[in-house]
Amino acid sequence: MAEPLKTFFNARLVERLATALHGASKSFPRETFVREASTGLEGHELLGRARHISEAMHRALPRDYPGAVDVLVRSLGPELERTEGSGMEVFFYLPHVLYVAEHGLEHFEESMHAQYALTRRFTAEFSIRAYLERHPEKTLARLRQWAEDKNVHVRRLVSEGTRPRLPWAPRLRAFQKDPKPVLALLELLKDDPELYVRRSVANNLNDIGKDHPDVLVQVAKAWMKDAPPGREWLIRHALRSSIKRGEPAALEVVGAGKPSGIEVRATALPKRATLGGTVDVRFEVANRSRKSQALVVDLAVHFQKANGAARPKVFKVKALTLEPGQTEEVGKRVSFEQLTTRRHYPGPHRFEALVNGQGMPLGVVDVTG
Repeated sequence: MAEPLKTFFNARLVERLATALHGASKSFPRETFVREASTGLEGHELLGRARHISEAMHRALPRDYPGAVDVLVRSLGPELERTEGSGMEVFFYLPHVLYVAEHGLEHFEESMHAQYALTRRFTAEFSIRAYLERHPEKTLARLRQWAEDKNVHVRRLVSEGTRPRLPWAPRLRAFQKDPKPVLALLELLKDDPELYVRRSVANNLNDIGKDHPDVLVQVAKAWMKDAPPGREWLIRHALRSSIKRGEPAALEVVGAGKPSGIEVRATALPKRATLGGTVDVRFEVANRSRKSQALVVDLAVHFQKANGAARPKVFKVKALTLEPGQTEEVGKRVSFEQLTTRRHYPGPHRFEALVNGQGMPLGVVDVTG
């Protein structure tokens, strides 16, 4: 079994961090920092460990923030050469980001410089949010400049850091209420040459759509006009949650209207399954109408909860176009493995196909322990 992610922040990491900071400033109290950062570390979860190290760093660095953050920046290692696939290693800089968010709010320029450097090695999406709340106009103006930066990680920060519902971070309530300042930034990035950035833009729009579905659809319609392939992918990805919810306006943007004369039939759906196992679901989608239809096909599984209730989770299956009389078989593998993010319970699980948001029953699988 893989070790929990929190174990990344361990005594060895503290030693590495002490070496880097001492290399940037010979007056950095290395032994004191190692002792304080290591003591009690194992009693915290992942974010708690990073915060524990960050506070030890704060006590060890110079008392004046400009001097302290200068040491921090000079201690940084090489910039990222890839956009993805770095794993946990980049989280080495999470304590640095937390330090800037917690202690640098009254030193705007020094903190912007630090975050500009940090996001090229990790990400400053967590710390920039504190500045958007304390200094909204100045921070938005800086992000507008960074939207045209030559570094892909800096450009991604513009969209990722302004996500109203960024995972692991406090929500940006002001942008949940009024997303217009964020949309102005996303407009600058919608045709970014890097998928890494466009995916972030799509995720930001997806966040906005959870609070303002009408705004998401308006933006999607406007961006879809003469959209190059990269932007069209972005729009479809931004609409994914709206499409899973079966919102007609979102489905219309991707050319999937209300289905007519569509039938589904399960071709492979076991009657029983076990916790920890998987279920391979196959079903046919048939167009019995006299017109060609663009279809977005998803699979909804109504998972049993601990209290006996059932709650659906929607899995993407396929987007397809069926001509009159045409039938196509599609499928999905569903796992009942116990995860930290999703627990499974025995009982009947209802499966249904969602075709352009319309639920069509496939059958029930009895899951046993």
